[in-house]
Amino acid sequence: MFTTTIRNLDSNKAAQKGSEKTSSLGLTAVKGLAAASMLLSLNAQSAEFEFSGRVGVEERYFFDSGEYNNQLDHSQASVFVEPELYWGWNDGDDSFTFKPFLRVDEKDSERTHGDIRELSYIHAGDDWEIRAGLRKEFWGVTEFQHLVDVINQTDGVEDFDGEDKLGQQMINLSMVNDWGIVDLFLLPGFRERTFAGEDGRLRAPVVVDDKNISYESSAEEKHVDVAARWAHTIGDFDVGTYWFHGTNRDPILTPVFVDGEVVLRQYYNQMDQVGIDLQATIDDWLWKFETIYRGTEEEDFFATQAGFEYTYVGVFESAADVGWLIEHSWDSRGEGDVDDPGASFQNDVFFGSRLAMNDVQSTELLAGFSSDLDHSAHSFLVEASRRFGESFKGSLDVRVFQSSHVADQIYSIKNDDHMQFTLEWYY
Repeated sequence: MFTTTIRNLDSNKAAQKGSEKTSSLGLTAVKGLAAASMLLSLNAQSAEFEFSGRVGVEERYFFDSGEYNNQLDHSQASVFVEPELYWGWNDGDDSFTFKPFLRVDEKDSERTHGDIRELSYIHAGDDWEIRAGLRKEFWGVTEFQHLVDVINQTDGVEDFDGEDKLGQQMINLSMVNDWGIVDLFLLPGFRERTFAGEDGRLRAPVVVDDKNISYESSAEEKHVDVAARWAHTIGDFDVGTYWFHGTNRDPILTPVFVDGEVVLRQYYNQMDQVGIDLQATIDDWLWKFETIYRGTEEEDFFATQAGFEYTYVGVFESAADVGWLIEHSWDSRGEGDVDDPGASFQNDVFFGSRLAMNDVQSTELLAGFSSDLDHSAHSFLVEASRRFGESFKGSLDVRVFQSSHVADQIYSIKNDDHMQFTLEWYY
């Protein structure tokens, strides 16, 4: 689940100011980069072209009426498309990838949106790579929360769990050494988080205003962020550590009056964050650990996510594997007398089981349960998927929420229990 912070009416950290969804400077640079890669490829040998993608329909059914808008229907349908164009040349040393995304939702106008997930050029040397454009970069090893994943902004209208990300403008130099892989990032431009609209579900009681945005930095969404990461495998251990300096991806949400109505203003401060992720593979066990330290002008805090996954291979002498997962989260912001709304998982435990049938249809099932040990809040999820034929995939997700503590983030979606079915065609 993604993290936001909601502040009181009198917590006015910055002046109201709207901003565009994507940095024009970053997009101009990306367009120029794409044009340059096309020109370079005119004389290239051994060019390789691939066009693929997916088209899908999605149906959500909510078991209860909307908590904040009783006029909302129980049903919410949408369609989406995500094509991908890959162009490689120079025996794969140079490549260009374009992956746009578009969703049309029948109810929520904010969920009807488009994004460029990737528009990038990559050149590979003997022991280094340069990657530039719009890309997605994922860090992390744990299952239920990705503390260390900091580069890309959350696409909050896609789902509430924070798994979907917006494309991020970047220049990334990756260098391979005997003592590890070093990645340097220059991030010229910032993307604001997307939120469900007034007619949407899985949202806070007050609508987030996408035009009421302010920043700590005078450069606003044009601030240039930087990051550096080192990753290495040492025996049974995969370890990574990084430093990030730039605009906080988690906004502070402040209630304000606009035209006589209360909305949530987004405020993005500057932060420095260091993180460590560690995974040990020992026989059938995966031991996982993530921790971060984040410093901002307003507060500093530590957070951790740790646990294990044990896989029983070939259960009942079949081809199926069953995994058992347990993780615990801790956030220092939850230790005070007053609940900090920014601490989503201040003291929570997660239990889960994963079934992989290992059949030709790639049948998989994940079931999980989470409990807040400080508040009366629980959630349950099921994620199941299976391929049909060579080109179709069906998915079924079920989410159930229970909370009686207003400070817990699940409280705002406690009436949004739902079942979601998705049918995708891959080409």
